[in-house]
Order: sequence, then structure tokens, then C-alpha cells
Amino acid sequence: MEVLHTAIAIVLAVGLIIVVKVDPVISLIIASLYLGLAAGVGFADTVTAITTGFGNIMAEVGLLIGFGVLIGALLHSMGTFTKLVHALLALVGPGRLPYALTGALSTIFPSIYVDVQVVLAAPLARSSAPHIGRRGLPLLAGAIGTGIFAGYVFVIPGLAAVSIAGLLDIPLGTWLVYGIVLGPLTAILTTFLFSLLLRTRYWKPEHDEERGAADERELASTEAADERARAAEKGADRGLPLGVLLLPILVPLLLIAFGAFADLGDFSSPAIAFLGDANIALFIGLVGAYVLSRTTAGRESTDGALSSGFSTTGEILLITGIGGSLGEVITATGLDKTLSDLFSADAGAPIIVSVLLAWFIAALLHLAIGSVSVAAITAAGIIAPVVASTGVAPIAIGLAIASGAMFALQVNSNFFWMFKSLLNLTTQGALKTMTVVTSIASLISLPMVIAIALVV
Repeated sequence: MEVLHTAIAIVLAVGLIIVVKVDPVISLIIASLYLGLAAGVGFADTVTAITTGFGNIMAEVGLLIGFGVLIGALLHSMGTFTKLVHALLALVGPGRLPYALTGALSTIFPSIYVDVQVVLAAPLARSSAPHIGRRGLPLLAGAIGTGIFAGYVFVIPGLAAVSIAGLLDIPLGTWLVYGIVLGPLTAILTTFLFSLLLRTRYWKPEHDEERGAADERELASTEAADERARAAEKGADRGLPLGVLLLPILVPLLLIAFGAFADLGDFSSPAIAFLGDANIALFIGLVGAYVLSRTTAGRESTDGALSSGFSTTGEILLITGIGGSLGEVITATGLDKTLSDLFSADAGAPIIVSVLLAWFIAALLHLAIGSVSVAAITAAGIIAPVVASTGVAPIAIGLAIASGAMFALQVNSNFFWMFKSLLNLTTQGALKTMTVVTSIASLISLPMVIAIALVV
């Protein structure tokens, strides 16, 4: 019954938000309360799960969101993203920008938290959109979404990839050989297919984008810049190169990546772990952005950028935390035990059936829990004891779990609400980008995983 009630809760949340136009925070709390009470979690334990889920998410990503949004606001005040857009456009051209972005996210940045990636990539997408055309924002949003998660589940040292490999006893070198090909290939193919979809009447800016997104595109396409943009031009005129302006992003990324590789290579130390911690790394980036902004844009513009960033942070944190609450209530229903029994009953099935079942369990867990990493880790933990009896190579089962864990990221994911807010999309627009591209990526990668399973 927990499967049925979980499905009802997710449909309830989506229906309230999309059809009845209820605020996402209220909708997600209603869905969480329904699921906890209907599935027998109990009155007290339901409340505990809601508050615990909120607290756990805040402990994990609260500071990351705050620091990242403030860095973005300060960089915007200096015109950094405008300069970066012009540099990228000059390098690859408007038509190739989405592919360059999704390729980089799926191969270069998997060691970075997905939350950090979207916080840092969203301003680039918003600034670049006017140069690509009317469908620029959804195309870049889709490229970001698929690039982040294709790297996260397939490419070492993405958290989901490393976790699955560890739980199934797959050597990281073996995983890397397959994942480094499967990840970017999935991301680029997904972006291409999504671009074809956007050539139809699928995207409706008036319904799929927040008003601020249209305003931002219009502002970017005219010469009427606001006070902070003029300050940015002054900073550029004073000779600050783009490389210096990007340091508040590049330094945190390098620190986090070095910390991750040091951990994997067993040469980490307390100092490396400290500097490589995402919270510390982003705070260093924030301090750097603040100093640069005060130097180039002045105190007034810097204070205005921080004020705007604080306002945005509060909204994102609340919705993000409530998304974590729903995931915690779903976990409390014991859904993972039901899925474990399902896979155990089919041990020894043919190769294709085993791969499909591993994919299905991971996909269902993701739909239920709302976290790609939790779904991947839980699915790997469920399946690990029966992998040997399936007769399928562990790498194939692991890649199937990774593929399934991406499927249909939607409203019970805290990342979904960050993505929606940071890219100025409506809930419908976020579903038509993030949910659709992760579904396409999951389905595109599945046949490739089956092919690997049949030859290894």
C-alpha cells in the first residue's frame, strides 16, 4: 500500500500546484501529511519526518544555497556573466553553446555538488538565453539539467557514480571506462532531442517562464542597463579581465574538486578536507566576490546585490527544505523493503530483464524519494546482495541503476525547486525542462546500458 499512497501523494502535490495553483510549499506539506497518515507512519512520526527532512536538507545544502546565490548576485553586479556570455559565444557560437555547456557539466564538474553546479550555472543560462533566441532559456535550462545529472550518475567522481560502484564492488577504474563515455554521450544526445522538441509549440514563455525571465531577456537585449550593469561596465573599463572576475567561481570549484580527488587518491589531509569542503570553498568564493564587487562596482551597488541575493535565498531555502520533508516521509513508509523483495523474487532472470528491473527499482525510488543520490544508493543497497545470482556483470547492473536514478526529477526533489527559482521558471516550466530532460536522458541511456550488459 505504501507504493499506492506514495503515487497518490506525488500526484496530489503536482495537481495542487499545476491545476489548483496552490503555492508549492503548501502543496508539498499537504502531500507529506497525507502520505504519512495514509501509509501508517503515524501522527507524531509524520511530523517528525517532516521536520527532520527539512532540517537534514538545510544542514546539507542550506549554506551552499546561500553562499552560491550571493556569489551569483555579486558577480552579476560586476557584469561578469555578460562578459562570459560574449566570450563563450565568440568561442563556440550560439548554436553550439548548449552542447558546450552540457558537455562541460557532464565531464569536468561531476566532483562538484549538483546544488553548487546549478547555482553557478543558472546565471550563465539566463544571461546567454537572449543570444540563442526565443527558446534560449528552456534549451539552456535543459542542457544544464541533463549535463549535471548525467555526470553525477555516470562519471567518476560524481557522488551517485562513486556510491553505486562502491556498493556493488565495481572497481572505479572499470566504472570510469564506461561512465566517461556514457555520461557526456547521454547529455549531448538528450540536449539535441530536447532542442528538436522546442522547435514545436511545446514551450509557451507566457506560462512556462516567470515574469522576471521575460524582463531579464528584454533587458539583456537592449542597451538600457540598470545601475549595477553600468557599474559593471566601469569595472570592465578599469581593465579587470574575465579570468579575474571568474575567480569567485573557479577557486571554489578547484578547491572542491581537489578535495574530492585527494580523498579518492588517499592523500587527503585535515587541511585539504577543510578547504575542499563545499561550504568553506564557497565562502572563500563569496569573500572574493565581495572584495571584487566593492573594488569595481562600489559599496552601494555591492549592498544592493547582496540585498537582492538575500531575498532570493529565503524563497529557495523554504521550498528546498519542504521538498526534503516529503522525501523523508516517503522513506519512513518503508518503500525500500517492498522493492527489495521484488528484486529478490526475480533473481536469476535473463540479462535484459535483470537490467530493466534494476533500472525500474532505481527509477521508482527516485520518483518516490525525490533525490537522485538517495535513489541510487538505496537501489544499489537493495540489489547488491542478489547481483551475483542474476548472472549479469555488476558494471551493467550499476549503470542500469545510475540510468534509472535520473528518471523524471520532479516536485518532490529539493533540486527541482532550486532549479525552478534560479532559472526563473514557473512550476510548469520546470516540469517541461528538468523533468522532461532527465526522463529523456534516463530512457536514452537505458538501451546503451543493455548493450553493455550483453557484451561484458
